[in-house]
Amino acid sequence: MARLKQAACVEDIDYRHRRGLDKSQMAALASGDWIRAHQQLHITGPTGSGKSWLACALGHQACRQGLSVRYERTSRLLEELRVARGDGSLQKQFAALAKTDLLILDDFGLKPLAQLERLDLLDIIEDRYHTRSTVVTSQLPVDHWHEYVGDPTVADALLDRLLNNAHRLELKGESMRKKTDSLTHREHPE
Repeated sequence: MARLKQAACVEDIDYRHRRGLDKSQMAALASGDWIRAHQQLHITGPTGSGKSWLACALGHQACRQGLSVRYERTSRLLEELRVARGDGSLQKQFAALAKTDLLILDDFGLKPLAQLERLDLLDIIEDRYHTRSTVVTSQLPVDHWHEYVGDPTVADALLDRLLNNAHRLELKGESMRKKTDSLTHREHPE
């Protein structure tokens, strides 16, 4: 039911590549205590640095601990909410999102937000504030999120709820995909 994008486990986290991961911080996140305390997590970094994979690994770990998890690409979720608004199921969608212990919003900041999308995002985060946990992954550094949201009033409200009581992973380094692809080509020459 979590619809995790990738089959990832915290036991498989690769610490050999210099991405800025701290083993003790990852162990604390893997414990799930932050989810039970209704805290947030932001994972930022360049393309291919492992943001989505880590979010899915933490989501998988939460599932193992009996917590409900839902993975969503942010742009697709906002599109689903637009359709739900038209077919009358918007409140049902919001209620389902509000009940999920851990919501993973992947690829935040990839496309500009329309005003209704800003407000829907604010409603989602407001419904979850102090009651559930949210992981946000983004290529945008956190200090650019306010500008990205656009509308200063909505940005202030949204980010106040999203950034308070939050953990951060700021990944660095080259794309892990490049490393994986180069290994694949060596192992299986064409």
